[in-house]
Amino acid sequence: MSEPGSPTGVTVVAADEQAAVTLDADRWATLAHDVLVAEGRTGELTLTFVDTDEIAELNREHMGAEGPTDVLSFPLDADPTSAAATPGVPVLLGDVVICPAVAAAAAPEHAGTLDDELALLVVHGVLHVLGHDHALPEETTRMRAAELDHLKRLHWRGPAPAGFRQDQGVH
Repeated sequence: MSEPGSPTGVTVVAADEQAAVTLDADRWATLAHDVLVAEGRTGELTLTFVDTDEIAELNREHMGAEGPTDVLSFPLDADPTSAAATPGVPVLLGDVVICPAVAAAAAPEHAGTLDDELALLVVHGVLHVLGHDHALPEETTRMRAAELDHLKRLHWRGPAPAGFRQDQGVH
């Protein structure tokens, strides 16, 4: 994706470590990059696509939940200004891990298409890394509005498709 020291100050490293769903990891890295830039953030983010066994293990280990999930986010530098104050030390924003197989199963009843589901998961995961949450109703409202705004501007480049929904599936 973007190289360290790029004019945007954002680096996204993407890896596709699953075989269930064919996808273009660089495309999704570009979306994650664009969300970070739109949010006015700099630093490094990893975006990894994994299989159901791997996401289930991460879900159990980090969330205490059983079974596979669609997306997990792991923020790293809680205060990006602290790392930025040290010249030459990159701000490590965090990791977003997505399971395309879970996304493919949820897409028809959720975002509508696999493409839109993956886009939603990328945006959702990046926003979590940046501190957004949806534990309380007002947080959910703010996070969904931010998701929709980013998807309209950076994914669809226009209005949301008629069948798109945000209200279920994404954790």
